[in-house]
Amino acid sequence: MTQIWTIKRILDWTTGYLERKGDEHPRLSAEWLLANVCGLSRVELYVNFDKPLDAAELAAMHAAIERRAAGEPLQYVTGEMPFRHIVLRCERGVLIPRPETEVLVDAALEGVDAALAAARPAPAEQPPAAAPDPEAPLVRVLEVGTGTGCIALSIASERPGTHVTATDLSERAVELATRNREALGLEGRVDVLLTDLVADVDPKLMGSFSVLVSNPPYIPTEVLRHEVPSEVVDHEPELALDGGADGLDVFRRLLDVAPRALAPGGMLAVELFEGALDAAAELTRAQGGWATVEVREDLTHRPRVLVATREA
Repeated sequence: MTQIWTIKRILDWTTGYLERKGDEHPRLSAEWLLANVCGLSRVELYVNFDKPLDAAELAAMHAAIERRAAGEPLQYVTGEMPFRHIVLRCERGVLIPRPETEVLVDAALEGVDAALAAARPAPAEQPPAAAPDPEAPLVRVLEVGTGTGCIALSIASERPGTHVTATDLSERAVELATRNREALGLEGRVDVLLTDLVADVDPKLMGSFSVLVSNPPYIPTEVLRHEVPSEVVDHEPELALDGGADGLDVFRRLLDVAPRALAPGGMLAVELFEGALDAAAELTRAQGGWATVEVREDLTHRPRVLVATREA
């Protein structure tokens, strides 16, 4: 007699199988995989327990289970990742967004909000003789190392009036970020450039950015080699992970760029390795020209984001 594989039966079997393969969160993985295959939300799985899978769905689920059992990250297997208020395509060769990076976006949005408040005239002010161009952005943001585009696209989607220039050194990242931008309908709000840091950013824009935000490669080389889980090291691009001996190789270059890129009073917001924040803050203060320099914690209360504001 042919066995009928219902949603509940597959969930239970997959959970046990992935647990035996060493998955730290086997039930969650099983839900993600099955929801992706069936085109349902995780909540909908639980109200459709008795729904049987057809042959195509069973074949797709089998392939997905084997990829996950081999240690491939869930986001690569399912091909997508929710981040803040948007859903992004995720693919091999491009860094997977982390929940901790949402704290970096929060910091960048504070800089955006301050710049927007300054750019909009107070109600009591008289309108200018010549009306401003309604298509011109009120605030410009520069993101270095965009990856999937999660930061740039979150800022653009959450703050009308902003225009984001996003750069990346990886062709695969630029191509994926561009597709994510188009899927979200943000073509006119986000520019994605293939370049090293800001090398090909329009020189006319340098000095006009209200926020420079970046989640650069920041894991110290020895930590990456000996402490980072194999699921990360074996599957995600080293280019987006290795930050050099102290994790600050790219940060130092960003710090050199920031005074040229930012407008007076502009914000620098950078995600960094938890053990490198104090050194990064000292480098920033020693450079001079910064009105404030602070370190913020991530969702697990670990030092994660450096936020500095240029003198006005």
